[in-house]
Amino acid sequence: MADQIELPRTPTRAVRIGTTTIGGGHPIVIQSMTATPTSDVVATAALVNALAEAGAGVVRIAVDSPTDAAAMVEIRAATSANLAVDLQENYRMAERVAPHVDTLRYNPGHLYHHERQRPWQDKVRYLADVASQHDCALRVGVNCGSVDPDKKDRYAHDDSISPMLESAWEHCEFLDQIGFLRYCVSLKDSDPRKVIEINRRFAEQRPDVPLHLGVTEAGLPPDGIIKTRIAFEQLVSRGIGDTVRVSLTVPNERKTEEITAAQQILADIAAGRVRSVVDYGLQTLNVIACPSCSRVENTAFIELAAQVKEITQYARDYAITIAVMGCRVNGPGETDDADLGLWCGPNHVNLKRGPETIGAFTYDEVLSRLKVELDAILATRQTVA
Repeated sequence: MADQIELPRTPTRAVRIGTTTIGGGHPIVIQSMTATPTSDVVATAALVNALAEAGAGVVRIAVDSPTDAAAMVEIRAATSANLAVDLQENYRMAERVAPHVDTLRYNPGHLYHHERQRPWQDKVRYLADVASQHDCALRVGVNCGSVDPDKKDRYAHDDSISPMLESAWEHCEFLDQIGFLRYCVSLKDSDPRKVIEINRRFAEQRPDVPLHLGVTEAGLPPDGIIKTRIAFEQLVSRGIGDTVRVSLTVPNERKTEEITAAQQILADIAAGRVRSVVDYGLQTLNVIACPSCSRVENTAFIELAAQVKEITQYARDYAITIAVMGCRVNGPGETDDADLGLWCGPNHVNLKRGPETIGAFTYDEVLSRLKVELDAILATRQTVA
């Protein structure tokens, strides 16, 4: 199959997702995610089918409302692809969508958005029960920008890896305890070095659990592909990783580039064509951007990301990170660690300097204000130098 490439693997347990299986010595499965509004059944189904035809073994769709959940019925009828659903903040959507998908992805850090007084263990038990009833797998998706707040408070501000690992291990232990073993884990960051470290450490303690690899908010090609390649080379070549995604900030009509990029990276690793000497820790400008999904409320965000990259090139010799996020779900948290962050709403872009919010600007206004803030940072760095 075009979505599977033979590479030596760590002997994780096998987890079936629809008609494909990850782990257990099976070939690595490539995944992608739709970026069309889920409620737009025609556009979403068309993108699912295009991604599957390009070689995606699993295609993920975000569900954030009852309208999205209802659309999944029609989307399922329009495709034979293996479907994963991203439950976002509302874990209760699981029972509505599980009959129409093959795996449910939940984020431990998002379980607190609804029914805050209810223990997370009860919510995970509910998700496992729903998954069992409808022949679904689970993915425990831990993300650097939305870490379980309970875990985050126990560690130093600059230690983003430990709370993520503790959260993942804790959820694995609980799922094992209740007898639900049909799950995998993903641990994602926008920094490939952190992706490498966190997945290595997780695999050392839980070599039995299949891992989904990816560099979140990798950004636009070619940078996004290079960042992902660095992480995959260091992990896949060591047998770590059972399913992968290359997250790129591209328009919907170019989403199949994620599949092509993943296929090329895996083929190169299998053939020994690697660039492991590349060090992404160079002291240079780093523009990260999320790959876009159905949560994006204005597709102008994709063009904005390209414009940000273009107008900031004069600062390319400075170790400054600028993050461009496309939605309200991950945007606020995932811009906190950047020097400058933009998270985009329907009509305005929220500009931040570290965790501090500067203000909300129109898409036309934000670039000039971004440049002002960037110049201020550069002036400080030059003074120190």
